[in-house]
Amino acid sequence: MADAGGGRDHGGMSEAPPERQRVTISDPQVMRALAHPARLAIMEHLASIESGATATECAEIAGLSPSATSYHLRELAKFGLIEQAPSRGDARERVWRAFSPSYNVEAGQEAGSEARAAELALVEAHLARDAQRTREWFRRMAGEPTEWYRAGAFSDTVLLLTAEELSALNEAVQDLLAPYRRRLRTDPPAGARSVAIQYRSVPVD
Repeated sequence: MADAGGGRDHGGMSEAPPERQRVTISDPQVMRALAHPARLAIMEHLASIESGATATECAEIAGLSPSATSYHLRELAKFGLIEQAPSRGDARERVWRAFSPSYNVEAGQEAGSEARAAELALVEAHLARDAQRTREWFRRMAGEPTEWYRAGAFSDTVLLLTAEELSALNEAVQDLLAPYRRRLRTDPPAGARSVAIQYRSVPVD
């Protein structure tokens, strides 16, 4: 469903560093708490950086005031999605970090209607965020440098696969993305930009 560290899927996400494995979210209450545009933005930001961030820094990402962002940070912490990071030296400054660099949302096939509804709400929140990013890119890409105008892509391909082949394809794509994840790429080359990639693979027949 969602990897706050730079890649998202439903039922499986990007590999986390060995010391901090991905977290599986199945509690409807936690799903509902996360299904908020500002919280999704905050989670993605915190999971993509190792050092953590303050409410003021997260506010720039979420497009909210620091006080409103502080409320969302406390709510995320209450549900165990983020935690306080070591202080940077200023005791008045609270630094937050993601509990895990990736999380997997999965209600399970035997889940009841409440869990299903919460899962769907979170999926729809992610899809809305992804769609908005795509629209924003197409609105501004004419003014981008030529190399970025040509590098951006939006594709839709229908494949014919077995479940086993689809699982293998998903794993192969994740392996291709892994070396470029923002959280882990500490010395990127000059000119590197943050790029959001949505890889969707769902049966349509």
